[in-house]
Formats: sequence, C-alpha cells, structure tokens
Amino acid sequence: MNGKVRNYYAGGNTAKGFYSLYNSALEGLERLFILKGGPGTGKSSLMKAVGERMVRKGLDIEYLHCSSDNDSIDGVIIPQFQVGIVDGTPPHVIEPQAPGVIDEYVNLGVAWDSKKLSVHKETILALNESIRKLFQKAYDTFAASLKAHDEIEKIYIANMDFSAADQLTDEVIAEFFGDEIKEKQAKVKHRFLGAATPNGAVDFIQNLTEDIEKRYFIKGRAGSGKSTMLKKIASAGEARGFDVEVYHCGFDPNSLDMVILREKGIAIFDSTAPHEYFPDRENDEMIDMYIRCIAPGTDEKFSNDIERTTKAYKDYMKEAISYLAEAKRLRDELEAYYIDAMDFLKVEEIQESIIGQIEDFIQR
Repeated sequence: MNGKVRNYYAGGNTAKGFYSLYNSALEGLERLFILKGGPGTGKSSLMKAVGERMVRKGLDIEYLHCSSDNDSIDGVIIPQFQVGIVDGTPPHVIEPQAPGVIDEYVNLGVAWDSKKLSVHKETILALNESIRKLFQKAYDTFAASLKAHDEIEKIYIANMDFSAADQLTDEVIAEFFGDEIKEKQAKVKHRFLGAATPNGAVDFIQNLTEDIEKRYFIKGRAGSGKSTMLKKIASAGEARGFDVEVYHCGFDPNSLDMVILREKGIAIFDSTAPHEYFPDRENDEMIDMYIRCIAPGTDEKFSNDIERTTKAYKDYMKEAISYLAEAKRLRDELEAYYIDAMDFLKVEEIQESIIGQIEDFIQR
C-alpha cells in the first residue's frame, strides 16, 4: 500500500517579505540533504522523484511546496525516519546544523556546462535583477494590502466583546483538553497551510485535515479574534504536553490560520476567505466569532467603510499577485538557460545516490 502525502509551505511571500519557517519545519531531522544549484537544475524534480519512490515503498512523506512556483516543491521529508531533502538556495538559505554528520550539501552545479552559461551572462544577470525587483514590488504591495486589512480589523475590534471572546476560547480549550495532560515534552511545528502564489491564493487545508476526526471551522470577520483564539489553543496544547502543528497566515505570518492536534484527532482553522470552507462531514462543527463576540448590526452600520477598505485590500492583493506571476514568467526564461546547459544524466546519478543513502539510513 502506498504511503500518504501531506502538503504545506515552510516559506511564503507575505506582507513582511519572504518569511521562512524552515528552521521549525526541518527541526529534529536526523539526516538532511541540502541541494545547491541554479534555477532549472532539477532540484524540485529530484525531490519529487525521491518522494514518489518513498510513497511507493509505503512510507508517508511531506512535501514543502514552493510559494513562487505552483509546480515546484522546496523540500521533502520522510517523518517516520526523520530524513529530508531541501532546496538550500535563496530565499530559503538553510544553514547546516552538523555538516557531514546530519547535514550534507549536494551541488547540482557539477552537472552544468559553465561555458554555455557564460555566453548568456549579461542576460542572466539582468533577469535576476528584474525578478528581484518584481518580488520587492510584490512585498511592498502586500504590505499596503495589510494596512487596508488593518483598517477593516479596527472596525470590528472597536465593536468586539472581549470578555465573550475569552469565554468562548476557554470553552473550546476545556472541550479539547479537559483535565488531560501528557507526561512528555510537546513537539511544536510551525508551518504555512497556504501561500500567495503566481496562481493566486493556494491552501492545503483539505489535505492536512483529511484524516482528522473532528474539524472546527471558525467563521467571523477580520479582527474578530480568530487568530488570538488559535494562539491560545496552541499554547494550551503545548503546556499540556500535546504535539501541536501551528499553521501561520500566508499573508500576515504574525497571525495564525490553523492548529492541528493529531493526538486528539482535532483540527481548528480560520475558515474565511481566501480559504473559506464549510462543514461537509458528520463530525464537522462551526464556531462563529461574529455572532458570539461582535456587536449585532456592525456589518450594516459600517457597511460603507467596510466595502471601501475591503476593495482596497483586494485590489492590492490582486496587484501583488500579478507581480508574482510576472516574476514566475521571467524565472521560466532564466531556467531555460540553465536547462540548456545541464547534463541531466549526472543529475539522475546524484538522485540515485541520494536515494541509496536514504535507503541505507532507514534500514539501519
């Protein structure tokens, strides 16, 4: 039987720039291969090939997706054996913890023809600079979108019953944990459930929760306390010794979008746009922060201000995504030069060498 595949992001294009959670995602690995090499050198294809091989062996894997290319991955982890492979090139530069013992650099640059690349030196440098500028424009525009989003939040915060929010959070924590405590150190992993990508907002909520028995869908508005509730639940779980998967917002990494407690069979997540879902399983439950915590009639009373700021927020988001899409187009042009200069037979040899080392490691 094939293994299962979990999908998430460990880095994202956010209102705070490129934001990395790789240190948390890779923490605790006993073996890590860090791939080096330019765009188009086969890093993502190599990791996918390794992942597919492991899945066919019946092993569960985790794919760390690339927020700048919807068809690429930035890492693959085999959690059962604490083995991983990761793209160690910018913007997610990975520093080895114990070179030669745990971590190993793998240079795919040995498979390219430097003479072929040098012919296009000026074009490659120009493309790199154009891509850098487009990403910066995207980050600046995401930041402007966040400011508009903050204006929306202010309206609801000013009309919020904080004692009701605290009471609701206490009720949820009591329902989740009761008096149960695990006599162990909790493992906490920080990740992104989704990201702003060249194709727009993408999330993996359904994949990450497909084998979760009880799912809680948090409804509400910006500023209605969803993220604060999730932070308190995560802290409560950690304090009680439960392993916690903490999923940050791919737009504002200071906010949370989901917490998963696999030992309890529970997932609770912000189920509003751009990752809006509705209960469709027998055990699914909805928590409405607007009804419980916001003054009745707030939507209607401030409808004009909400509509204005929401439009600004969405317009900025659309503009920022367009910069990511243009950066992807230029990145494809850049990759073409590297692809033309690569000896992919050498890459396949490197791939088989890595697979052999992983198989030796997991058979110890």
